[in-house]
Amino acid sequence: MSKPTREEAQKAVRTLIEWAGDNPDREGLVETPKRVVKAYEEFFAGYDDDPEEILRKTFEEVEGYDEMVLVKNIRLESHCEHHIVPILGKAHIAYIPNNRVVGISKLARIVDAFGKRLQTQETMTAQIANTIEKVLEPKGVAVVVDAAHQCMTTRGIHKPESSTVTSCMRGIFKENPRTRNEFLTFIKLPQK
Repeated sequence: MSKPTREEAQKAVRTLIEWAGDNPDREGLVETPKRVVKAYEEFFAGYDDDPEEILRKTFEEVEGYDEMVLVKNIRLESHCEHHIVPILGKAHIAYIPNNRVVGISKLARIVDAFGKRLQTQETMTAQIANTIEKVLEPKGVAVVVDAAHQCMTTRGIHKPESSTVTSCMRGIFKENPRTRNEFLTFIKLPQK
C-alpha cells in the first residue's frame, strides 16, 4: 500500500469540510487542510517509530537491582481506530529487571510509539507489555492504561465522566498476587 501524497491528503480534508456543509474557501478554512495534515503527522507519528529499537539500549551496571521499576502517570494521547477521535489518559508501566534496565524515558517513548497510531486501548496495552517483555526479557511486566475515549464522551452516548481501564500482566506480575498488588498499590488502583 503506497502512502497518499500530502496534496492528496489535503484534498481529502477539503472534501470533508465540504461534506460537513461548509465552504473550504472561506477565510477561516482556507489553510485548514494544511493544518489538519500537519496535525495528523504529529498525531500519528508512532507509525514512524520502531518500539523494539527504542528499548534496545540497556544498562547492566545496576548493582544487582532486582526490584520493581515503575513509571506512572505517563500522559497518553491516542486515537480510536473506529472514529478517529482522541483517547486521552495515563499509562502506568512497571517491570522487574533481569540483570539489565532501560532508561526510564524509554518507557514513556513506548507509550507514544504505540499511542500515536490508530488504536484500540486493549491492543495498545498488550503491545506495550509484549514489546517490553520481548526486548528486555524481565522477570515481569505490568501495564495499566486508564483513558477517556472521546468517541464515548463527545459523541454517541455522551458519557463524559467515563474512563476505561485496561491491564496486561506478564511474568511475576501475573503469577504472584503480592507483586501485582504492590504495583496496584503504587498506582492507587483497587486491589483484588
